[in-house]
Amino acid sequence: MRMVDLIEKKRDGGELDEQEIRWMIRGYVDGEIPDYQMSAMLMAIYFQGMTKKETSVMTDAVTHSGDVVDLSSIRGVKVDKHSTGGVGDKTTLAIAPIVAACGVKVAKMSGRGLGHTGGTVDKMESIPGMRTDLNEEEFFSVVNRTGISVIGQSGNLTPADKKLYALRDVTATVNSIPLIAVSIMGKKLAAGNDAILLDVTTGSGAFMKTMEEAVALAKEMTAIGESAGKRTVALITDMDQPLGNTIGNILEVQEAVEILRGGGPKDLQEVCLALAADMLFLAGQGDMQTCRDKVHEVIRDGRALEKLVEMVEAQGGDSSYIRDTTKFPKAPYETDVLADRDGYIVHMNAQECGVASSMLGAGRETKESVIDMTAGIVLLKKTGDEVKKGDVLARLYTSQKERLEGASKRYQQAIEIGENRPEHRKEILARVEKEEVVYF
Repeated sequence: MRMVDLIEKKRDGGELDEQEIRWMIRGYVDGEIPDYQMSAMLMAIYFQGMTKKETSVMTDAVTHSGDVVDLSSIRGVKVDKHSTGGVGDKTTLAIAPIVAACGVKVAKMSGRGLGHTGGTVDKMESIPGMRTDLNEEEFFSVVNRTGISVIGQSGNLTPADKKLYALRDVTATVNSIPLIAVSIMGKKLAAGNDAILLDVTTGSGAFMKTMEEAVALAKEMTAIGESAGKRTVALITDMDQPLGNTIGNILEVQEAVEILRGGGPKDLQEVCLALAADMLFLAGQGDMQTCRDKVHEVIRDGRALEKLVEMVEAQGGDSSYIRDTTKFPKAPYETDVLADRDGYIVHMNAQECGVASSMLGAGRETKESVIDMTAGIVLLKKTGDEVKKGDVLARLYTSQKERLEGASKRYQQAIEIGENRPEHRKEILARVEKEEVVYF
């Protein structure tokens, strides 16, 4: 078998068979296929696409390119959740404790942030003493004792995806729905959970900018999950403005705790409720209304918040910061971004808001960047809000004073003020299963 023949076949619109795909992935991971040939294949896939069978086989090959986690030693049903990314997305910190408090196991591996999107692991590490580098034995033990553990990805999971993603990043082939689906589902299937809920975001702060793209990706991923024997559902959620009222690590932990106390911004409340209820539904906890009622109950009686406290303590963190979030340090420098005219906020470029937060030190430009855990943005006005000239739109925080001016200008440019109030956009836009799309 020769790689050049496979490249030619895909370039001309042919379908790769299972043997060819598995040989290609194995050869690339082993170093037998050079980057320049795999780059050519990725570009051919970018233009020609992949069939459902090709995508399913390639996902399986990526899943089994390294270790596959066996969660059978964890008692009960295990449900995973994955978001395709966004700005201000702290949902895992809220919904994982909610779901665990309802008796469903959450054994989750999360990532770090890069660029304008934040990472769950970074947010968790803003809690003093919190460990996210548990080994497999520790990870299983914490889940069996508390029902919940969220850690960083470790070990030799999906080495093929790591190599392929790095190559896609420098060859302008990232934005390919089949390749995105292979990347996400390869990791999710290797993580070993019984069911998977996908949060596919769409809008200015999301990878999928349009509803059509988001639904196409959701369909692709749910089909892959179901073909692998995992119950898989996707929710399409709005990311045309930042989610909630905070961007930045400590600020987002504090807001997630607000949700667990029954407060927090309405948009974040609604997304967390929908995601948590659907995770319970996938775990067989009843019909959707029953699951929504259970979510409300564990928030109302405090069990959800106590579950977060349990996880933090089990992973070495100081839970007093969860019980009293005012203990978190506050950035020494701040500035306000003011409205420059009267009107309504008609649009927020969520990606640019995220970039502004990164400029303050809340995100990383490279994998080696050191994050300022206190840096970030508190949003005081959002899309649809009426503003007067001089009103505070947002408050920016950082540990480095010289970062304020540039970040403030970037945020100001991300906000569009117009004369008419825009139409309200729903938080949950659609629910996608393998054979069905329901729009809300």
